[in-house]
Amino acid sequence: MNDCPNGSSNQEFTIVTFSMSSTGQLVLSLGILIIYLITVLGNLTIIFLVCLVTKLHTPMYFFLSNLAVVDVTSTSTCVPKLLFITLTRDHRISFSCCMTQIFFFVWCVDAEVFMLTSMAYDRYVAICRPLHYYTIMRKKVYIVMAASCWLLGALNSLLHTILTSVLHFCHSHEINNFFCDLKSVIALSTSNAEGRKVFMSCEVFVIILVPFLLMIISYVFIFSAILKIHSSAGRMKAFSSCTSHLITVLLFYGPLLFLYMKTDSEDSEERGMLLSMLYLVVVPMLNPLVYSLRNKEVWGAIVMLTNQRVLRL
Repeated sequence: MNDCPNGSSNQEFTIVTFSMSSTGQLVLSLGILIIYLITVLGNLTIIFLVCLVTKLHTPMYFFLSNLAVVDVTSTSTCVPKLLFITLTRDHRISFSCCMTQIFFFVWCVDAEVFMLTSMAYDRYVAICRPLHYYTIMRKKVYIVMAASCWLLGALNSLLHTILTSVLHFCHSHEINNFFCDLKSVIALSTSNAEGRKVFMSCEVFVIILVPFLLMIISYVFIFSAILKIHSSAGRMKAFSSCTSHLITVLLFYGPLLFLYMKTDSEDSEERGMLLSMLYLVVVPMLNPLVYSLRNKEVWGAIVMLTNQRVLRL
């Protein structure tokens, strides 16, 4: 099973991370820690609001709470280890921990793609078929949709993790990223991984590009329906209910598409790490801010819970 000379190939990897001075490492650690705390606090706030406020028990906010769970999980997959590396300068990561990072990373990326697609469908039904909205988006329907997002992501992630775990790494164990990125790990393998690379490229098209195109098509219909609304107030209300989701889609897909559609020679490894940092660390922090700052219902829920808390005191 092990075709590497001089022992096993599957011992541990080295996370290269960013090349900078000790002061730079300290500043980076502090910045990442602040962003991480804001991310966890913001997304947990969204989750608790949706659970506690009856007014937010709608399909849109149900998907939003699931998206918040994805964001907390994805950023928690890589940030704690990155902070440990920058503070201790111990760049080692065990093979099992690396495979665990790959599993949760792929799971979260897939789940977020499917969740954003479900949210786009929800907005399409709400704007284009408003009279049938509560008939189509019944509680059972949107719960099954969300569960399917998690299940499909988990199954696909498990497949990738198993396929990657049987590869051999005889020469270089240095991962040119700040976490165990699937693409970076496969690039280190001395096994014949061409089939896996082709499979991964096809999957990027099926799991990332196809849902993105479906979301674009849904928004073409949505904006077409909005333009047909005679009342300017009605148009603004319909448009505002979609802009938060559209901003989230663009924030997530922008760096992700740049990272996975480029060839290895097109960009530096440092830039690849910056793109990974953007969609794994920065975007999960921005998502709750986008939905809360632009959403009167979320602010109303915060005010209502605050007032209830004050009255109890």
